[in-house]
Amino acid sequence: MTYSGTVTAAMEAVIGGVPGIAVSLHAPENHHGVLDYSTAAKIGRRVAQKVIGNGLPEGVLLNVNVPYLREDEIKGFLITRQGLRVYRDALDARRDPRGRPYYWIGGDFPTGVDEPGTDFGALRAGYVSITPLQLDLTAREAMEELKGWEWRS
Repeated sequence: MTYSGTVTAAMEAVIGGVPGIAVSLHAPENHHGVLDYSTAAKIGRRVAQKVIGNGLPEGVLLNVNVPYLREDEIKGFLITRQGLRVYRDALDARRDPRGRPYYWIGGDFPTGVDEPGTDFGALRAGYVSITPLQLDLTAREAMEELKGWEWRS
């Protein structure tokens, strides 16, 4: 999530006191040309209407991922948890026309672990994934463990 500009924009909305919704189209990695965003736009509108009507808890935003399907092919909506995304980035050292070094981030298209209950699993199964996220990323369970460590040398 921390790599997503869309999620970051929704986080900024929440910080500013506005309900935050990040809507992304899960387009096929081998797609070339113009993408059809019409289904994602319609889904985004439906989610926004629900949020306007019901509100969201304080500090919570929604990360909505829409499979690349026609609207009539979508199987439904699932409330999911964040899945594991797998990145295979490669750092390519290059030189600009003046001979100065710069670095290009490339590599294979990211994949995800296809696990039931996750955003990635929902997309693979043809569902819209709605993952509630919170601004506070604190791992509360780890806090208790860390408090038990000896911190004086």
